[in-house]
Amino acid sequence: MIICAGRNETFNFAQEMGVGLIETAINLTRQCLFDKPDFLLFIGSAGSYGNHKIFDIVESKRASNIELSFLEDNSYTPLDNVLESENKMVRNDTIINSSNYISKNFELAKNFNEYGIACENMEFFSVLQVAREFEIPVAGIFVITNYTNETAHEDFIKNHKEAMKKLTSYLIEKQIIK
Repeated sequence: MIICAGRNETFNFAQEMGVGLIETAINLTRQCLFDKPDFLLFIGSAGSYGNHKIFDIVESKRASNIELSFLEDNSYTPLDNVLESENKMVRNDTIINSSNYISKNFELAKNFNEYGIACENMEFFSVLQVAREFEIPVAGIFVITNYTNETAHEDFIKNHKEAMKKLTSYLIEKQIIK
């Protein structure tokens, strides 16, 4: 099953799950309880912490839930905040960070790269968490729409339409969709 966030990030070949960690967790759990899919492929946009360029395509089977305050040693968590799927859908081990907040401080956010975390997407950690609970193979494919800087939102808006076209073309090229 191919899934996406929703609202302004929709595809006619993907089922919408909601925006952010909570909506996605609730809606995907509901889906799994009533009609458990054989696999999950999450597609969507991501912001780069600096190592990926606008319109790059990033495949991943790893996600984290780490807040910016962690980078400044202002917080900790007792939770397992890095998850990995053991599927073979994608080979890339790029870590996608998820938060309900979009990073705007590039100088701070680029430090995520030191932990092997390359970009951020609001939903992917929830997708991996639910997939793990229901023992469903999962992966994500993302297109970079912006850098995590002070113009993140404006750049996302400016690049979003073209990014969705590039992501769709990539999925066709890889024969994931027709």
